[in-house]
Order: sequence, then C-alpha cells, then structure tokens
Amino acid sequence: MAKSGKRFKAASEAVDHKKHYEISEAIKLVKENARAKFDETIELSMNLGVDPRHADQNVRGVIDLPHGTGKTIRVGVFAKGEKADEAKAAGADVVGADDLAETIQKGDIQFDRCVATPDMMPVVGKLGKILGPRGLMPNPKLGSVTQDVAQAIKSAKGGQVEYRVEKAGIVHTGVGKASFSEEALVENVRTLVEAVNKARPSGVKGNYIKRISLSSTMGPGVWLDVSTILAN
Repeated sequence: MAKSGKRFKAASEAVDHKKHYEISEAIKLVKENARAKFDETIELSMNLGVDPRHADQNVRGVIDLPHGTGKTIRVGVFAKGEKADEAKAAGADVVGADDLAETIQKGDIQFDRCVATPDMMPVVGKLGKILGPRGLMPNPKLGSVTQDVAQAIKSAKGGQVEYRVEKAGIVHTGVGKASFSEEALVENVRTLVEAVNKARPSGVKGNYIKRISLSSTMGPGVWLDVSTILAN
C-alpha cells in the first residue's frame, strides 16, 4: 500500500490540478503517470449540464472507437436456429435461448455485452431486473436488438463502447489503454466527446459539456480543455 501511495502522490504532483490541458498534452501526461505493472485503462469522465431524472435528458448511445478499447469483450447472444448458428460463426462467446435465460437467472453471467434477435425479447424481457442494473439489457436503439447478429457481435468486439449519463450527470467510460499511442488515444477521445456533444438533448439550456477529466486506472485525473477537443 505504501508503494502505491507514493506512486500516486508523485504522479499527482506532476499534474497542475487547476489547469485545463490541451488534449494532446493531457494524454501525454496521463500516459506518463500510468506506472502500474499492468496495462492501465485510460478513462474519460464528462460532467454534463443535464438532469437525467427527465427522460428527454437521459443521454445515451453507442460509438465505434477508431482504435478500439484494448479490452477483450465477451458477447452473449439470445437467438435460435439459423441466427444462433450465425452468432456462433461470428464469434459469440455464449449463445442460447431459454437455456441461457435459466443460466443467467442462477447468477451465471459470462458476457460483457448482450445481443438478441427481436423474437427473443419476450424471454430477455423477463431478465430485466438482472441485466438492467448491469447495463446488459439489449436495446434496439443501441443496435443490440437486431437480426444482423453478426454485425452486432463484430461491433461489440471491435471497439464499440456504450455511453450513458449517470444520476449525477456524469458520463464515464474507457477510451483505450496506456499502451496505445498518443495519436490513437487522441482520436478515440475526440470521437467519443464529439458523439456525446452531438447527442445533446434539445431541451438542455446553457453549458452542456461542463468539464472533462482524463485519467488512468491508478493515476490522478487531468482536466481537459474542451475547446481543444471539439475544435475542427
């Protein structure tokens, strides 16, 4: 614990916590401070000027990061017949129907993303109290309820991330790994921020993206200058 404390303190002292850094400078600093023995995830947090208690301000969507996330994503698929075969061929980690539902009800969830064909939603719907709180419930608006299961699996495994505003108005998600190049992380961050910016609810007044912070798993946060991210 003492070593971790000293490492974090040293990294924190290298950051000006009152400064809002240009995106490239911020990413370079975050990468330098990612000194753990594992490949740390680079995490982005956005404070939005929305009230998620209102349905029309519940910012949510999916975006394909140009350089992926660096994470191995396990995909579970609810499908039958030919669609189940298609899912297996596309690399799904778990495929099933009622049998998969029974496994999930027992608390055995062996996937990070869930896809379902439309005809399976009556079965999946019964699992809402289990999958919903974990952010695993398939949603047609997010492309996870679809007949094209192969494409959904490819997107999930290829670097697609889901963003969703939390109760406090925060969007938090990983945008890559510390081993990524600075250029790759810049593109991933810019892609995500621009997607969230385009998803601005029409009813939101005033400042929409209030603050953005970037950090590694074990490192301190660095404030970003929003204007350098959205600049064309």
